[in-house]
Amino acid sequence: MSDPSDQEEHGHGHAPLSKRKIAGIKIKSVVYSAVKRVATVLLIYVVGYMHWSFGWFFGPIILLVIRDQYRKSKDQKRNITKSIALAQEEDVILARIDDLPAWVYFPDVERAEWLNKIFKQLWPSVNSYVRDVIRDKIQPKMQKKLQKFKLTGFKFEKMILGSIPPRVGGVKVYEANVARHEIILDLDLFYAGDCNLSFTMGAGVKGGIKDFQLQGTLRVVLKPLLSRMPLIGGLQIYFLNNPTIDFNLVGFVDILDLPGFSDLLRQLILEQVSSMMVLPNKLPVKLSKHVESEMLHVPEPEGVLRIHVIEAKNLMRKDIGILGKGKSDPYCVLNVGAQERRTQTIDNCVDPKWDYWCEFAIMDTNGQQLFLHLFDYDDGSKDDDLGRAAVDINTIAKKGEDDMWITLEQAKHGMVHVRFTWFVLSTNYSDLRAVLAETQMLQVTSMSTALLIVYIDSAKGLPQVRTQSKPDPYLLLTVGQESQQTSVKKKTSDPVWEQGFNFLVANPNSDTLYLNFIDHKTGAGLGELAYNLSALSEKPGLSVNLQPFGLLKSGPLGKLTFSMHLRILKRYTLEDDDEISKLNRNDSVVSTDAKKSVSRESSLKNDTEPLDNVQEELIEQASVPVQAAVPSEPQGDGVSHRILSNTISAGDAGLGRIQLTLRYSVQRQRLIVVVHKIVNLPLPSKDPSNIPDPYVKLYLLPGRSKESKRKTQVVKDNCNPVFDVTFEYVLSQGELHSQQLQVTVATQKQLFSGSNTMGQVLIDLGKFNLTQSNTFWFDLQPEVEC
Repeated sequence: MSDPSDQEEHGHGHAPLSKRKIAGIKIKSVVYSAVKRVATVLLIYVVGYMHWSFGWFFGPIILLVIRDQYRKSKDQKRNITKSIALAQEEDVILARIDDLPAWVYFPDVERAEWLNKIFKQLWPSVNSYVRDVIRDKIQPKMQKKLQKFKLTGFKFEKMILGSIPPRVGGVKVYEANVARHEIILDLDLFYAGDCNLSFTMGAGVKGGIKDFQLQGTLRVVLKPLLSRMPLIGGLQIYFLNNPTIDFNLVGFVDILDLPGFSDLLRQLILEQVSSMMVLPNKLPVKLSKHVESEMLHVPEPEGVLRIHVIEAKNLMRKDIGILGKGKSDPYCVLNVGAQERRTQTIDNCVDPKWDYWCEFAIMDTNGQQLFLHLFDYDDGSKDDDLGRAAVDINTIAKKGEDDMWITLEQAKHGMVHVRFTWFVLSTNYSDLRAVLAETQMLQVTSMSTALLIVYIDSAKGLPQVRTQSKPDPYLLLTVGQESQQTSVKKKTSDPVWEQGFNFLVANPNSDTLYLNFIDHKTGAGLGELAYNLSALSEKPGLSVNLQPFGLLKSGPLGKLTFSMHLRILKRYTLEDDDEISKLNRNDSVVSTDAKKSVSRESSLKNDTEPLDNVQEELIEQASVPVQAAVPSEPQGDGVSHRILSNTISAGDAGLGRIQLTLRYSVQRQRLIVVVHKIVNLPLPSKDPSNIPDPYVKLYLLPGRSKESKRKTQVVKDNCNPVFDVTFEYVLSQGELHSQQLQVTVATQKQLFSGSNTMGQVLIDLGKFNLTQSNTFWFDLQPEVEC
């Protein structure tokens, strides 16, 4: 039998051990507190001895507090998004209004819980595929990009995508304007997973990426449809516009907080995603051997958008001057999908004039947008944001051309002036003469007259390199000043690429397509080929079908199999009947004579010469008072208060008229208001020499909040001011029918004298069909309380 004392010592031995641990912790706490106090005393002594100012300590402390608050807000946002990704459908419906799925807002978007369940089942398999893509495609490109910033040795060590799959907020299936051999659907996709990606770079520096988030509209095209199994020949998967990407850095790179490294890494990741599956790049998946790869891999543009970034005005001042009134060094970045253009930088200016021309090949007008982002250039630091704007390409494609002042979002003030021209693609070579004449008239050397589509299938018989080993070939394609290249194929003399390319061509009569094979390891040439594009003018449909071509400098066996399609740019124009048909939808608002006038103005609105005769005709014929938006009841004498007059040029109230364009963008969920001009503002009866300084204010009712306030600039000493400015409101279609737009014309003669109202218009938006752009004249009325 054991001694009871032993049982007590062993059976209750945990209590003395716990006490010893607690005593140890208390001793460490006392020592730490004592050291901390001593360090504080020493610090104060040193500061006093060296006569330092305590102001040097407040700056870093304030910066640390701001950084901590910024990180907390980002972490909270990530946690909210991740919780939505894990939630069930009924939980998402009860979430905050900002987090509701797309099918709640859009009637043509359907619920997709069935698709989310499929993604959940497929996610383990997708994990393996995505890891291979990261290792084989993204990692090499990241290494090459980071080398430009003297950051070498980048390598992913661990790639765990976690258990949370992407979530689809809604599915939209297109029925109108869709070819019979394809099915098009859009997925409102966002991913907020629990991935864990660790990497190393440089001299043993380690870091990681966690809480990775991605959100965007993913389009899936099923084509062609077959009459045999599997019924669908293949898939094309791509984002219409660049998705939103965010993540959190962890590890040593986060502790060091390397300047700009997080932004640099985010930009590089977005570039790699864009190069794979943001238009014009598509991710093709072949499902049937009976389908030619060219059908899935060749980019198929709908047209070309020509953009003229003319100028901007009233931009924010980001640079601090000597007297406190600095300026900015603005430039503009334009994005359509993965394509990007940039204007030159204008130094020390808030009203820059760029006169910059560029072009984009547009793959899909239904859904793609043009994004304009203005920056203030700062040498050696991050460029400041001056505002941004988005334009629906589909709207421009329907018009053919447009000229607009766009109000910048996420900026206190500022506007940008842009002109657009839409070109369709023609197979008639005789159309080249007209577009050549237009580009010569513009005197802009960067403009194009044609589009070349090239599909590179494969090559055979490429020579071995000097080491007598098989090469690592890639193909460099060049037209004019533009070069593009295929992917690198490892250790093969018979590479298969199946890649498509687009080239904007300045003049197909004189331009040449150059194809050069290069070994990636040694840089040695493996063969070359040149094709004069003028030869395509004699081919049926301006096309060369898929066929092999012999190569120079590669031996008798070297061949390249590829196809070419030349398309001539042709300006797209609207018919006059289209403008009149739009106006017919508003018979109750605009008279027949006014329709003719507005149609005439629409056809001439882009002319740079004054349209005084047209304006006078509009003034005399289109008399639409405020009650035109909300028709009033007849007065006691049986005569309606809405009077159409051809003689009162200042409106029925004698306060002048204002011209507005109203349109609602269903795709962007925005109300667009263009304030064109005001005519015949009255002079003060007491002092006719006191000419007004008019401006226009807009408010949305009910509510009349500061967020809905929009305001034009003041025009000095003018009774017929011209503004031509565009304002936008973010509104759902449901909200649109219950809103009113209050338009107020006021004058302000002195800076601090306040303003006086000269007239007002109250427009009931629910009474208009705003899905089409409509331009109206409204009579200004006396101010009323709203």
